[in-house]
Amino acid sequence: MMTSHDENAGHGQNALDHDAHAGHSHAEHAHGSGHTHAPANFGKAFAIGIALNMGFVAVEATYGVLANSVALLADAGHNLSDVLGLLVAWSASVLVKRAPTSRYTYGLKGSSILAALFNGVFLLVAAGAIAWEAVQRFGQPVPVAGTTVMVVATIGIIVNGVTAWLFVAGAKGDINLKGAFLHMAADAAVSAGVVLAGLAILFTGWEWIDPVISLSIVAVIVWSTWGLLRDSVVMALAAVPPGIDPVAVDGHLRGMPGVVGLHDLHIWPMSTTETALTAHLVIPEGHPGDDFLMRTADEMKLKFGIGHTTLQVETSANANCALEPDHVV
Repeated sequence: MMTSHDENAGHGQNALDHDAHAGHSHAEHAHGSGHTHAPANFGKAFAIGIALNMGFVAVEATYGVLANSVALLADAGHNLSDVLGLLVAWSASVLVKRAPTSRYTYGLKGSSILAALFNGVFLLVAAGAIAWEAVQRFGQPVPVAGTTVMVVATIGIIVNGVTAWLFVAGAKGDINLKGAFLHMAADAAVSAGVVLAGLAILFTGWEWIDPVISLSIVAVIVWSTWGLLRDSVVMALAAVPPGIDPVAVDGHLRGMPGVVGLHDLHIWPMSTTETALTAHLVIPEGHPGDDFLMRTADEMKLKFGIGHTTLQVETSANANCALEPDHVV
């Protein structure tokens, strides 16, 4: 939405502190067509992934009891935690579609950012647990439980691999879905490590291979997860989303016809797929009209992927806007 504002000296300092647009009357509202499309529906993918993983947990737990394998029982518990990760990501993908309310004026779009952050932290915690166990095994090697473990781990590769594949398309443009993808891909890698370690130990008898492969997998998980964690933290702090150049946005707005000044520019993520922008444009020639606002909204969407643009028009270069200094937010 885009808004034009005229000066209104009647607002006091309290109003200025309360609202970024205070000190100006809300004269006109023009809605641009540049709103970001709602994220793709991955509900079916989440449902299939959760069902597959719950089935795998049941298989692992059953064979863990039958084979008297603590490792399989532990991995069953780990895969149960993966279901939690998928549920969190799925819940967020549903919550972002909730309608705005008087209190949650953007709806619950930010829940997808929190879900991505949760999965990023969750993955690093899981990697730390694997690393801790691997280091302990160097001092106290634990025999790998032969064929049964490798067969079940192979099933794990298939289940986690298929689940990860379900989120490949969405992972490219939504870090919430990227979190789900990385979670399942990491588990597929862990299962593959179990199989490789089992085969290597079977042929060589070198039990140290197991912790070495485990630590290698941890390194891969940390490397692949770091970007997710960094981007989700950046989004949680309302920083400019990765992929948007604020300098380019600033330059584009300053280059619009009639604009002689720009200040109070803010660009932040409303969700993992939607971005908002607010700015004050100084246009001495007067209000540029609704067509200008519509066109600017469209250009912000097409050029930068910013779908929710709000502009405040000031017609005097000497308006002394309280929000003009760069250090004021």
